[in-house]
Amino acid sequence: QCVPAAYAAGNGPERVIFRSGDGKTDLVGYLFKAANAVPRAPAVVMMHGRAGAYSTAAKGVYNASTLSRRHRAWGELWAERGYVALLVDGFGPRGFPQGFPRFSYESRPEELNEVTVRPLDAYGALNYLRSRSDVLPSSIGLQGWSNGGSAALVTMAVNAAGIVQPTPTSGFRAAVVFYPACGLKGQFDDGYRPYAPVRVFHGTADEEVSAARCSKLVERSLLLGGDVEIRLYSGATHSFDDPGRRRQSLDANAQATVDAVERSTVFFAQELERPPEK
Repeated sequence: QCVPAAYAAGNGPERVIFRSGDGKTDLVGYLFKAANAVPRAPAVVMMHGRAGAYSTAAKGVYNASTLSRRHRAWGELWAERGYVALLVDGFGPRGFPQGFPRFSYESRPEELNEVTVRPLDAYGALNYLRSRSDVLPSSIGLQGWSNGGSAALVTMAVNAAGIVQPTPTSGFRAAVVFYPACGLKGQFDDGYRPYAPVRVFHGTADEEVSAARCSKLVERSLLLGGDVEIRLYSGATHSFDDPGRRRQSLDANAQATVDAVERSTVFFAQELERPPEK
């Protein structure tokens, strides 16, 4: 994979280190921000999926220059819109920077558990961003894809690990979640309720996880008073927003990407750029 010119010149995302909410793991993060950023800006924590933060063409080099196209695209999009975006590499520091192949769910190590571990990483990232002088501490959103989307759902739950009695002020203000697996290890079989608004985007032709299962999770959550919505894209696959030719050559994926990007940016503008409620 060619190193983008911006990265080769040292103008790519900044590599940072911060502690997970587990209190013991030092995580790697990649910070995207505009060169002309305002003194204090809203922020977004980004949680990668089962393939990890890096390109499949990384060839053993795991740094800002080998981040996947999807993560770079989203990080740059948020930066262009005035946000500070932090992509969390939760796999690399635990010895799995290359991620995992499809259908490997049952064989993945427990230290990467999306229900009990990865939400702690998200809260570690939240605490790190709040420590920065260029971030509005009460205006931080969460974004996750696939396994990271599942982690994002759990992170937003009223009974999430890593935070006590969370609210949109003490925790994340809002979340956008792309094609998560919604089994969540059975933890929310009795119902899922987020403490802040959550928007889920899923393709009906997802070949890895069940959009129908996520729809049922959302339906049950609404009965419990959760502010959560799901948008289903007919014919769209898993990873529909991957900017590569393979995914975007399918019209359903291309259309889903345009719509999901628009809805996500509007949603975060509404939720993160307004003053927090007292």
